[in-house]
Formats: sequence, C-alpha cells, structure tokens
Amino acid sequence: MGSRLADRLRAARQRRFVGRDTERDLFLRALRADEPPFVVLHFYGPGGIGKTTLLRTLAALCTEENATALHLDGRTVDPNPVTFVNALRAVLGLGEDAAPLDVLAATPQRYVLLVDTFELLTSLDDWLREVFLPDLPDNVLVVTAGRNPKSSEWHADPGWQVLLREVPLQAFTHEESRHFLDTRHINNDQHGPILKFTHGHPLALSLVADLFEQQPDLVFEPESTPDMIKALVDQFVQHVPSPAHRAAIEACALVRVVNETLLANMLGVLDAHEIFAWMRRVSFIDAGPFGLEPHDLARDALTQDLRWRNPEWYAELHNRARAYYGERIEQTRGREQQRILSDYMFLHRDNPVIKPFIDWGESGGSVPEPPTDDDLPILRGFVAQHESEASAQIADYWFAREREGILVFRGVNREPTGFLQMIPLDATTAEDRATDPAMEQAWQYLAAHAPLRTGERATYIRFWMAADTYQDVSPLQSLLFLKMAQHYLTAPDLAFSFFPCANADFWAPFCGYTELERIPDADFEVGDQTYGLFGHDWRAIPPMLWLDHLAARELGTADKPADTDDLPTLTVLHTDAFEAAVRDALKAYTRPFDLRENPLLHTRLVTTAAGIDADDDHLTETLLRLIKDAADLLQADPRDMAYYRVLDRTYFRPARSQEIAAEQLNLSISTFRRYLKRGIEHINDTLWQQEAGA
Repeated sequence: MGSRLADRLRAARQRRFVGRDTERDLFLRALRADEPPFVVLHFYGPGGIGKTTLLRTLAALCTEENATALHLDGRTVDPNPVTFVNALRAVLGLGEDAAPLDVLAATPQRYVLLVDTFELLTSLDDWLREVFLPDLPDNVLVVTAGRNPKSSEWHADPGWQVLLREVPLQAFTHEESRHFLDTRHINNDQHGPILKFTHGHPLALSLVADLFEQQPDLVFEPESTPDMIKALVDQFVQHVPSPAHRAAIEACALVRVVNETLLANMLGVLDAHEIFAWMRRVSFIDAGPFGLEPHDLARDALTQDLRWRNPEWYAELHNRARAYYGERIEQTRGREQQRILSDYMFLHRDNPVIKPFIDWGESGGSVPEPPTDDDLPILRGFVAQHESEASAQIADYWFAREREGILVFRGVNREPTGFLQMIPLDATTAEDRATDPAMEQAWQYLAAHAPLRTGERATYIRFWMAADTYQDVSPLQSLLFLKMAQHYLTAPDLAFSFFPCANADFWAPFCGYTELERIPDADFEVGDQTYGLFGHDWRAIPPMLWLDHLAARELGTADKPADTDDLPTLTVLHTDAFEAAVRDALKAYTRPFDLRENPLLHTRLVTTAAGIDADDDHLTETLLRLIKDAADLLQADPRDMAYYRVLDRTYFRPARSQEIAAEQLNLSISTFRRYLKRGIEHINDTLWQQEAGA
C-alpha cells in the first residue's frame, strides 16, 4: 500500500523542523520511562514562538515510539468540561456513550494527549487540575502549550509541584537560526542581515523565508532601525499576488477574527471565497473556530504600519468593519450578540486610553445566568467582602425586590465567579430610595437635570464585581462591561444609565472615552466608602450613534486625538419645551429658513427620519414633512376634518389673519380658535409619541 498524504506531510514537517533539542529530549525521556518524572509537560511563550510546530513534532515522535498522539486545540474546543470530554471522545473515535478514560485505561498502549492554544481554555484550569487529570490512567502523558505559564494554583499544590514540568520557549540560537535558513534553501550570503534582523524569532524567520520563496533573487536589506516585525510584514505584503490580497491581509489584521462574509464587506466585494482560501495558506495566519486570525506579532505590525502609512485606508477598513458589526449587533441576541460586541470592541484594542482597562484575551466569554436561591448568599458575601456589611444589607434589599436584574457569571464548576445587578430606577418607590442612598442621589439628579419623559426608562448598574478581583481590570470585568454595553444597545426605551465605581478616579479615563459622564452631584456613601457615579443620556447620544462616537475616537492617534467636539448629539426636549418648539415650527411652516434654529431639528424625531448626518436643508424638509403627515391624519376621520381645515388656513396655506380664515371657513372666531387649539394638540401629541417612543 502506498504512503498516505499524512505521511508526506509529516516527513516534510520533520525536514523543516529546527532546534528544540532540549524540549524533544525531555519529552522522549518521559515517554520512554516506566514511571515518568512528570505527567504534565507545559510549553509556553508568545505568539509565533513555535508552540504548534513543536507539538506537531512531538506527535511525530509518538509514532516512532509506538505511542498514540491525541491532539486537541483550544481554538476548536469550547471551554467547558462536557465539550472537552466530547472532543477527546471524538479523537479516540468513540461513540457517544463510551467513557474515554475507561477506554484509555483498558489498554497497555501508551497515549500522549497534546493540547494546543491552552490560553483559550484557562476557564477549565480548575477542572483539569482537580478533576480530569487526576482521573487519567498512568499510560497517558499530557503535553500542553499556550502563551502563559500555569496559574499559581498549580505551583501551590504539593502534588503538582512534582508532577508538572514547565518549559518557556525561547527564540532560536544563532546556530539554530542558520540551520532553519538552510532548510529553506536561502543562500549563506543572506544569512547575516536576516539573523541580525530577526534575532532568532521563529515567526520572523518563517516570514523571511516566505519572502524568498516568492522572490528567490531577493536581496534582504532591512532598514537601519526598523520595528522588526513591522518592517518584515511590510515587505511581505508588498509582494502578495494582487492589491486585493494585500487589502485582505490588512483587513484580517484589523479585526479580531475574519470570516468570508466580514472579509467581503471590508473589501467591498460580493464574493471573497478565493481570497479567503488563499489567506488560509499564509504562514502567519491561523484558522480558528470563527474564522482566520493572524499571529499577534504580525497583527500588530500590519495595523501599526497601515495606520502610519495609509491612515485613510485604515479608517475605511475600520468603518466597514464597524458597519458590519453594527448590523450584526442589531440582528443577533444572547451569546452571539455578545461575541459580535466583543469583536466590535476589539477595534479599540490599541487606543492608549482604553487599552489598560480591557482584557482582550477573554473574547466573547460565557453567557451570564439568573441566580439560583443558593447563589444569593454567595453574592451577598462578595458584596460584604469587597464593600461592607452595610452594602451587603442594601444588596439583601435589592436581591429580594429586583432579583430579575441579577446576572451571575459562573466558573467551570458552576460556582459564581462574579455578578452584576441592574435596577430600573424609573420603577423605584420612595421607600426604595430611602433605603439606598445610591438611588436617592440618582433620582434627584434625574429630576433636576434629565427628567424622564413618558414611557422612558433609567437603569442603575447597582452592583458589579468579580469574586476575586472586585472592580479591578480582569477577564471577568471585561465580560461585565460587555454585558452592560449589550444592555445599553438592546434595552427598549432606555433614556439614562448610571454606573457607580468604588475607585472613580481610576475608571474616569475609560468612562470619559466611552462617553459616561462623571456626575459628582450623584456620588453616594455607604459605610465608610464613597462611590463615584458616571452616567449617560441615551436620548442625547443613542446607542448606534454612541458606537459611531467610539469609532471616531479610535481613529484618532496619540499625537492627533480625534476631534469629538463636533460629533453629532441629539437635543432632548421635555414636554413644555417640545410643545413650544412645535408651535414655533408651525408658525414658520411657510418660511423654512426660519426653522434653522428650531430645536426640533436635532431631536430623535427628526434625525431618525432624516439621518444623523443630514444637512440643515434635509433636516428642515423632514421636519416640515413630519408636521404635515401628522396633520393629514386628521383627514382620515370626518369628525376631525374641521381641525385640519383650521390648521391648513392658519399654517399650511395661511390667510392674512385668523379672522379672515374663520370667515372663509364660516366659523366664529371663538370656534376657530378652539378648533386650532385641538389641531395643534393633535400634531404635538402625534410628534411627541414619535419622539419619546410612548
């Protein structure tokens, strides 16, 4: 029987594999030992350092040693125990009812479980360490690879201190780098500048080799003081098959992960299948469960270079990605919407203001759940631990009254790892506000500065915290923020939201960036702790406009921040001011230029119909049309027709005076004015319903 393609692939990989002698020897000694000195071998290092390549080589060594390699990848395994066990069952070729560990234990065959991209499985860490790995039979050796070392819990356990071996992967030595270049058939006279430029980084060496495969006669002459990967990737993308392929690489680098649909939208084409298929073969791009993503170093180099070299194209790609995400956010719900929102926020990863406050490693994350009865004492404990007993008593009050506003985040063992609670401030009673000073202060602020209109809602994020890190930057804190943003985008009739922080000074830059205004007048105290309050009026800057503002900020730079002073906002009018503006608009109906200063032009009523970016002429035309449409409704009922005729002769086709109009309509002046008042009230009520969503 002839050899399989897998055999040829394995042979080709072995021919090109360089270095890692120490790591291979360590693995082989453990594999060959009757009682291995360790049962878990963990390799870690940055993206592009060669972790995946090393695991492939160890799998090949398993074949030579008559051991069976079982390969799992964190990019294709959801981080929960059931999915992990199902993935192991699949690689063993077992049926749904088979128990993988029993099958492994029932044979003398040696097995090696190889787990790549382990950083995506960190939420499984406790379960793997305490449940899964201790149940493995002694004929199984485990090798994991990820960007980070094992957590401190591994090193604190006396057993794992003995049975775990960690190895950081370093760049190639000078000799190993030369050997690598020899395996790629690059002339010796080119080695010197390449070695100086790459410093032995495997990904950098691989990219250089790709360049020489495309241009065998290339003379490698790096710039005198380049950013290594930046200049390297710049040379690579200059020699892709076409400008469209280069644009695709740049698009891939800008977003967290790209699929064919997103790529087509960013490139402005109907079908991106061919280019997408080509991208899957590019050396620094990996295929994950949701699409393609470049290695981190390549991503950073491409985006930094593009932003410096062609900021207009960078902004265009950014805007196209943002438009795609905006549509998907409105089309999706639940976990999928949360993942899309995470992808959207990833566009802001390099902004110097927002970067310190978001842990991008936990993209998407788990979906929070309502609390169980058993959860509530645990959540209370979180509040008491991180805030005070006085805060915990307030939490008891809200847990009993607004339980539906609680969202619990859970770990792999289903235990709560954090939570947030959202209170509908608009539904609170005087008793509620007397019990909680946070609510009283916010209520007073709304009444004085941003009173709610009929049908409008206000949300107060009363509690938000991680079990271990409270309100500090952490993966869970990032997920909490995503859930809050998801609420802002989807809550019907949301007019205002409040966000309290125990350390308001720390969070002020992030809140300023995300347009949460500092509201010191609504700060409050519980026990000895003062909490600073931030808020946002969603009537003035609605959710999708808010995302536009964030995009404008992202497209600025550290040296030239985006000018956000001129970004559009909406005018929020309350009932009396709205009615006055309607009356003024009616009076100026036949003089459109006089409407330029009417506050209705920049309300939700008009901008929703005309578009937020509409010019004054279009806004004016839209306002006139809305007024006329509201009046025309009166013609549908014969009983209301008289009101329409009075409006018509007063504003739309005005007579020289009301007295003349009344005479023309055969009405007394008192009846005319009574009908006019009813007609104006009808127009005002109709437009108000559209404005306030009542």
